[in-house]
Amino acid sequence: MRKISAVIAAFILPCLVWAQAPEKNKVSSPDQRLSVEFALKNGAVVFSVSNDGTPILKDCAAQLEVEELRAAKSIRSVEKADGQEHVQGVMYKVPQFDVKWNGRRITLDNGLALELRVFDNGVAYRFLTKKGKGKTLTVKNERAEMNFAQDGNSWLPYSTNPKKPEAMAFQATYDEKMLSAQDGQNLAFLPAVVDCGAVKVTLMESDLLNYPGMFVKASGTALKGWFSPVPKTFDFYPWRKQKYATSTENYIAKISGNRTLPWRILAISRSDAEMPANNLVYALATPNQTGDTSWIKPGMVAWDWWNDWGLTGVPFKAGINMDTYRYFIDFAAKNKLPYIILDEGWYEPKSGDMLTTISDIDLPALVDYGKQRGVKIILWTVFNVLDEQLEAACKKYSDMGIAGFKVDFLDRDDQEGVQMAERIAKACAKHHLLLDYHGFYKPTGLNRTYPNIINFEGVFGMEEAKWSKADEKDMPRYDVTFPFIRMQCGPVDFTPGGMRNATKKDFQPIYYNPLTMGTRCHQLAMYVVHDSPLTMLADNPTAYEREPEYTAFIAAMPNLWDETKILDGKLGEYIVVARRTGNTWYVAGQTNWDARDLSIDPSSLGISAASAVLYTDGINAEKNASDYLVQQPNIQTASPLTIHLASGGGFVLKIN
Repeated sequence: MRKISAVIAAFILPCLVWAQAPEKNKVSSPDQRLSVEFALKNGAVVFSVSNDGTPILKDCAAQLEVEELRAAKSIRSVEKADGQEHVQGVMYKVPQFDVKWNGRRITLDNGLALELRVFDNGVAYRFLTKKGKGKTLTVKNERAEMNFAQDGNSWLPYSTNPKKPEAMAFQATYDEKMLSAQDGQNLAFLPAVVDCGAVKVTLMESDLLNYPGMFVKASGTALKGWFSPVPKTFDFYPWRKQKYATSTENYIAKISGNRTLPWRILAISRSDAEMPANNLVYALATPNQTGDTSWIKPGMVAWDWWNDWGLTGVPFKAGINMDTYRYFIDFAAKNKLPYIILDEGWYEPKSGDMLTTISDIDLPALVDYGKQRGVKIILWTVFNVLDEQLEAACKKYSDMGIAGFKVDFLDRDDQEGVQMAERIAKACAKHHLLLDYHGFYKPTGLNRTYPNIINFEGVFGMEEAKWSKADEKDMPRYDVTFPFIRMQCGPVDFTPGGMRNATKKDFQPIYYNPLTMGTRCHQLAMYVVHDSPLTMLADNPTAYEREPEYTAFIAAMPNLWDETKILDGKLGEYIVVARRTGNTWYVAGQTNWDARDLSIDPSSLGISAASAVLYTDGINAEKNASDYLVQQPNIQTASPLTIHLASGGGFVLKIN
């Protein structure tokens, strides 16, 4: 009888809390269009979200299962927690923006609290532990259950490792189907999108520090969070000395008894064009912890790996040697590119020792050669290799004049891996070394906390063209999908710029001289469409040198912008982005394999008369995807400009 009474009390109590303070248990966005109602039920904070009065999520559950704490039985207090912030963007897609929210601090009776914020464009919550400094808590699991009010189309990127799904490069195209039809067995990584009719909801996270990242599993019309356990033992893949977990603990994190946990974000977009402009991940991250950032410089990079060091017509054997890298430096200097990358091979990968270069590379001499020409070097390495030699590597290469590191093959986001990412960022910031996090999970705002991280992969980038087939991986469709989804989280190291372009019929995977799916102007548009403060020229210098006008156009493009507008777009079909630097606008568009005409209205940018340069797909691009046309359109009135995009095509319009 006592057990039955306890069960009845557990059910009635949250209802009583709700009834006693109905206004406290509801919060709306500043514009009143979004509203969230919440209560406590069976130890979890249960909440529902409505848009313009229509439910979009119902009875979502948030609960932290902590070994040292009992389950919550009641809400102790609900406090108003409204706020606003003027956010300065460093190496971000916009230099500054304002964010405003209405919020509640929900204190539970077990030493935990939940902070809830409702923005005009989304809902976010996070847990706080309140057990005092010096105490350690063991998080057995976190319940993050998002129950959608109705079935809808969804976009989930699934793990590519069936045996150990939490250990992979976070690179996958999207499975697009009704949420109820998604694979309920495999893990999907974030961000993930569900179409709720009037709005699309994007699930993301922010301020991921010293805690595992979140995966999701589909379950009917719900997405349920899943977190990697803490690793217990490790081994190394011999080729690169890459560290991986061989066994795990039975908990997901050990945390301080007094800290905040990562934000769970439900970004809400009423049009597809709103999606890439969402700033919640950056806004909710811990602000800059590095101090002065004036030394961090964006820019274009001449890159070696994608083109397999593929120089032609040169009097030396191209490869990982001094002659090749001097050529790359000369090319970068001629085109005013600030960086080149020395990718895998400058140190012996099997050794796991990045303090010792191979005999064919005299690194100090290369640094001096670049310095004389205004070009700096970025060094590739593996995450754990850098971590294991962290202070020595940072000091040696900073003193030498290296600009930073491209760090690769983390391929995990358990608590230990996340700690590594932060540890490396902090050490490199101290030594004024920038970072490109490759082989890495999706951005979670770490670039706000440590602005020396100026780019992230976590995207199915162009390197996949070297081994993907057109009938298996539809890159043009992916190219007009991920800017709406993945780019909400942060910048993308997609590595564009391929000079050998192929139609859908002609494309095939080629390793040494790789092709790209879609037209040359589809590639060119990536330099504007993508948020990418550090952007590769992925093909080899001799390929670019054969087309100097085209190469000069790319090389002169900014990497940071004063203003960004998403002019038009539909997820999976096409996108049009306009970016301004000073008085110059760049407008770019891409399409999937469907040819289409797009209309650009200069008056939407405040332009009535200007000079312009337009790169468009050539009239023969349907047969030869490398065909393009350069024009100088007449922009003397506010009349729209119609531009034709070939199958897999694109365009870039520069307006002065």
